[in-house]
Amino acid sequence: MEQFQVHGAAKSRAGGHRRQAITGVNASGNLEVLVERVLPDHECQVDVTTAVTGFREIWEAVIQEFFARSSPGGLRFSINDGGARPDTVTLRLMQSVQLMEDEA
Repeated sequence: MEQFQVHGAAKSRAGGHRRQAITGVNASGNLEVLVERVLPDHECQVDVTTAVTGFREIWEAVIQEFFARSSPGGLRFSINDGGARPDTVTLRLMQSVQLMEDEA
């Protein structure tokens, strides 16, 4: 098991007013993401817990690209990984931001 954090600077605050959301299911080849609006508006963070070790550099590259594409200011993401591919990681992170921005 490997655990680490990736911090980023966001250009702007993520839209919406939702305090938290969850996407995905931690099952073989997938992951779940809990997102919470708990950080200052120009900060973002991803906490990763994965059973697959040795891929931290890839995780960090995928997460930094996500920060640049979506600017999720104020959001902390907690990932529980079950072996997801990088494209699935990006998809779940983007879905999480969309859920936070949607007004329920």
